[in-house]
Amino acid sequence: MMKTLTSTLAAATAAAMLLGGAAAAQDKIKIGYAVSKTGPNAPGAGITTIPNYQLWIHDINEAGGIKLGDAVVPIEVIEYDDQSNTEELVRAVERLVNQDEVDILLTPWGTGMNLAVGPTFNKYGYPQMAATAATDRAYEMGERWPNSFWMLGTSTMGANSLAEVLTTLKGEGKINDKVAMVSVADAFGIELAAASRPALEAAGFDLALDETYPITTQDFSQIINAARDSGADTFVAFSYPPDTFGLTGAAIAGAYNPAVFYTAVGTAFPIYKDNLFHDNVDGVIGIGGVDIDDPKFQDYRQRHVAVTGQEPDRWASPITYASLEVLQQAIERVGKIDREAIIKEIQTGTFDTVAGEIKLDRNVNANVWWAGQWQDGDFHGLAPASMKGAVKPVAPKPAWKPADK
Repeated sequence: MMKTLTSTLAAATAAAMLLGGAAAAQDKIKIGYAVSKTGPNAPGAGITTIPNYQLWIHDINEAGGIKLGDAVVPIEVIEYDDQSNTEELVRAVERLVNQDEVDILLTPWGTGMNLAVGPTFNKYGYPQMAATAATDRAYEMGERWPNSFWMLGTSTMGANSLAEVLTTLKGEGKINDKVAMVSVADAFGIELAAASRPALEAAGFDLALDETYPITTQDFSQIINAARDSGADTFVAFSYPPDTFGLTGAAIAGAYNPAVFYTAVGTAFPIYKDNLFHDNVDGVIGIGGVDIDDPKFQDYRQRHVAVTGQEPDRWASPITYASLEVLQQAIERVGKIDREAIIKEIQTGTFDTVAGEIKLDRNVNANVWWAGQWQDGDFHGLAPASMKGAVKPVAPKPAWKPADK
């Protein structure tokens, strides 16, 4: 009788465990994010981050969900506006974790915002796919926050790519050795300017102008006049989208025509050409780039337009979507929402993405375009020149056409 009772209890316990496991099986995946829908970061988020989140969510829904083991699990999405404010961002992420109890967090737009929310992602153990953040602290952050992944590399990579392009043009006799450099007083601009000073000096360039400006600046005419008076025939601005557009407009209005005109975030946005400056962009150099002829990019571009109604930018857009592919592939390989295991897979795995094969180096993606140029109606990658599909820089930039033409 004891043997029979023991067997019966063991069978009952096993059945209960099976039933409990079935009851606990994940029936949906809750995905949450806070992003800048309003405020000064909204133009960048509206071009790069939000559309790619929409495309990724669309692609998941088309597939019926995300694969967890043998099941395909639907998703639920919760989103908030961080209002381009770091305090509001942190509050929103805390709300997503503690009230909404999301399974996966997506990241905000911008370097400063990702640095600000990094401790919160780390505190709760969520993978942080920082797809629009460039910082020389990336490797340090990867050690401090092992859950964080820096998909745009480091500021020094950007500085070295710019120096590479300018060195090529100086060697061809297209430019002199003087650079007028300005930078937005935000983490992004501060870091890129700091990295560029030694990179340009090592390449034999002198900074004839080196100034910063507040992120709230709207009138850029004084900056353009100072650059004109500097004697440099290379203008470099480590700028965010509103100032990229403002600086370009001021240069056109003031007929300021340096041989090299370089602006940063926003230069690779299709609206830079299509909506703002039309035929005036040929020869403009900026941050970013893509291999236009890459079939993966072309397929991604077509899907992006079909789903969002707008072109992707030619830099961080494909990187943002690629970061989501990395995240999803890691989740599916793990087979469940085990964030610690997902983070480990991202750290060590190799992933097939729209931006090519990605394998992170100490949580940092080192294979990134950092300089590109508008040539023949599209924004092509220039540097690192070792990247597949890189084209040669062209200078001097054609003179601006008057704004009313």
